[in-house]
Amino acid sequence: MAKLILNRLSKSFGAGAKPAVDDVSLTVREGGFLALLGPSGCGKTTVLRMIAGFEQPTDGSILLGERVLADAGSMVPPERRNMAMVFQSYALWPHMSVADNAGYPLKVRGISGEKYREKVRQALAAVRLESFADRRPAELSGGQRQRVALARCLVTEPDVVLLDEPLANLDRHLRQEMEETFREFHVRSGATMIYVTHDQAEAMALATDVAVMSQGRLLQVAAPAALYVRPEGRLVGSLVGQGAILNLSLP
Repeated sequence: MAKLILNRLSKSFGAGAKPAVDDVSLTVREGGFLALLGPSGCGKTTVLRMIAGFEQPTDGSILLGERVLADAGSMVPPERRNMAMVFQSYALWPHMSVADNAGYPLKVRGISGEKYREKVRQALAAVRLESFADRRPAELSGGQRQRVALARCLVTEPDVVLLDEPLANLDRHLRQEMEETFREFHVRSGATMIYVTHDQAEAMALATDVAVMSQGRLLQVAAPAALYVRPEGRLVGSLVGQGAILNLSLP
C-alpha cells in the first residue's frame, strides 16, 4: 500500500461549465481514514468517482504512491486499481446468496476452489455474517446488506476502500451499529479508506482526517479535533460546529 495523492485535481462537465471539482490537492496517508465532508453538490462524490476510475480528470492528476492512476490524458481502468467501493444502494445481486455476492470479485479474478471458499468465509466472519452465507439479500436488514457490501470489499484485500454515503439509507440506530463496523473494518483490513458524507457527526466520529469541501473547492483538511477547535473560516465552522457562530470585535 502507498499514500494516495490528489494533485490540483479538477473536473468540468462540458465546455464553459463551472468546475464540479476545482483545483483540489490533498494527500491521504497510507492506512488513513479520510472523510470528504460537504453539502450536496460540493463535488465530494465527483472526487470519489475520479479516484475510483469512473470519471477522468479535466486537469490535475491522481497518484497511488508513484503510480499515476489518472490525469487529463490517460486513466488506469477501475479494475486495475486494486480499489473497492461501497455504494449507498449496497449494489447487491438479488438472485445471489450472501456468500456469492461477497465472493463475486474473486470469480471475476478467476479464483475458485478451496482458496475461494476460504477467502469468502474469512470475509463474512470479519463482518459477523458467517451464519447468513446462504441467504438472499431480500432476507436481510439494511445493516446486514451493508455488511455484505463490506465483505465484498474485504475479500479482495484492496489498497483503497471508497465509501459513497453508505449509511444514508439506514435508520439512526443502524447507523450507530454500522459506524462501529466501519471502525473495526478499518483496523482489521489496514486499508486506506475514503468516506463521502454530508453528515458532520459521521465524519468526526469515523475519520482520522476530514476534508471539508464547498462549491468544488477544498476548504480545509485536518484531524477531527483540530478541525472542530480551529476551523479556517466561517463556512468550515458552520459545517463542523453544532453551536452558534458568534461575531467578536477584538481590541
